[in-house]
Amino acid sequence: MLRCLIPTVLAFCAAFLLFFTQPVLALGGTLPTLDQPAPAFTLPTNTGEGDISLTDYKGQWVVAYFYPADFTPGCTLEARRFQEDLPKYMDRNTQVLGISADDIQSHSEFCDSEGLKFPLLADTDGSVSKAYGSWLGIRSVRHTFVIDPEGVIRSEFTGVNPALHSKEVLETLDRLQNA
Repeated sequence: MLRCLIPTVLAFCAAFLLFFTQPVLALGGTLPTLDQPAPAFTLPTNTGEGDISLTDYKGQWVVAYFYPADFTPGCTLEARRFQEDLPKYMDRNTQVLGISADDIQSHSEFCDSEGLKFPLLADTDGSVSKAYGSWLGIRSVRHTFVIDPEGVIRSEFTGVNPALHSKEVLETLDRLQNA
């Protein structure tokens, strides 16, 4: 009887180890590893500052949120919530950066339309979205990463509800900053 169970137990243990030692996958690809340096990026922005790099914010917290497209209902709601809470992010020494495959012209029109005062970055070829496991074909997937002042990813969000997301990110920032 015991000999019959040994292959089953070994197979279970092998499957368990294989599952828990693989990179984390989400809709959009392989996510970067928590508590490791965030993938570097430099992208054009709508703010008139030319390009923005992650390294521009060394010493600050960064909320890098990926979203599918300007002017869509969920993305508009998510952006509005980040804008409403922008003073709270500033109080926490945190820069909000929106990233999508839309170009800077679309981002400019979106910011003007919605009164957004934080940069939107144009990842038109999807290279940054891919590096963050947030790319699905031709669009970014709705993911968010909280990056600490040293450039290390401290939290990620993959199941984002645009209506509640900014509040969830603020709660996470409070927890991380007070740890």
